[in-house]
Amino acid sequence: MSKGTPSMGKKSGKKNMIYCRRCGERSFQLGKDKCSSCGYGKSARLRGYNWQK
Repeated sequence: MSKGTPSMGKKSGKKNMIYCRRCGERSFQLGKDKCSSCGYGKSARLRGYNWQK
């Protein structure tokens, strides 16, 4: 016999990432209030590194 609700069943319905309003990618983290793709919320500049090119 199993327990009432499995532990992973309680994880449904929660949002961690939403669409960024600046770049449109689904990489805006609600907990950190910043976008990991473009850097929105952290700085006014677009996030970019030389090793990306």
